[in-house]
Amino acid sequence: MRASEAETLEWIERAFVANPIALHLAAHATACDPVHGRLTVEFRSRPELCNLLGTVHGGILAAMLDISMSFAALATVGDNHAIPTIDMTTKFIAPARPGVIVGKGEVVHKGRSITFMEGRLYDPDGKLLTTGTATGRIRPWPPERP
Repeated sequence: MRASEAETLEWIERAFVANPIALHLAAHATACDPVHGRLTVEFRSRPELCNLLGTVHGGILAAMLDISMSFAALATVGDNHAIPTIDMTTKFIAPARPGVIVGKGEVVHKGRSITFMEGRLYDPDGKLLTTGTATGRIRPWPPERP
């Protein structure tokens, strides 16, 4: 765990630059609570990420949720860890339009090797778009070699 919100946000921003999908979605962490595992992320969705209806594709929204939740959990464990998602459920509440989408991730419970997370996506006006829950495995990073 990092000592402060500012230190954690700085680490997350560096991690986003190294993470191709976070970079592709223009992820930017705006607030966090590393003690309780809460994170707010702004994403920029472009028209090329939309489906035939002109709304953001569900797979893209799921990726945004996954980033929001897993980085909320990563904020609680410190450097040298990864938390790959092993299970995720997503509910699509309302269509998402291209532009800013705000993700909120939160740790519900963290054990020694497993963490349970929840996430929500909102439009810029605060309208709920998508919800999700996930389970992640806390692992050392980089992986140990046999």
